[in-house]
Amino acid sequence: MQPVIRPYRPGDATALAAIYAHHVAHGTASYETEPPGEAEMARRLATVVEAGWPALIAEIGGRVAGYAYATQYRPRPAYAYACEDSIYVDQALVGRGVGKALLAALIEACAALGFRQMVAVVGGAEPASIALHEALGFREVGRLPGLGWKHGRWLDSVYLQRPLGVGTGSPP
Repeated sequence: MQPVIRPYRPGDATALAAIYAHHVAHGTASYETEPPGEAEMARRLATVVEAGWPALIAEIGGRVAGYAYATQYRPRPAYAYACEDSIYVDQALVGRGVGKALLAALIEACAALGFRQMVAVVGGAEPASIALHEALGFREVGRLPGLGWKHGRWLDSVYLQRPLGVGTGSPP
């Protein structure tokens, strides 16, 4: 079943907190070590929405299956046309196309907002996350070895990037 992609709503924070908590506790894509609660997730997503950046939800059968959002890559003015994506899928639904549908919709939304580059920072060099991004046109542009310590081991961070719209083919 194909997921339905829709904008984030404040009532989604409970599901997002649960999805993210699993990844924080068991994965290496996030370097957080303590899962944030529902109120903190609601605050984080409200910040994204208030800035006018995209925050998307994937639903399957009315249930939140994953989420993705983008923020400006860094706050300085020269980064105004570069964004960074974040994407997390319910562990029970990984490998069913949820991530691909979310990321494709996020890419489209960011291009429509005038972003010209999208960056993904993949903690722990998670192979599934790297493969997802590469399947949608990202390429690895850097790796920072041993940048994080989690689950008793040093972890690399992998940077991937893809152009949006005309990319750097013309001024903004």
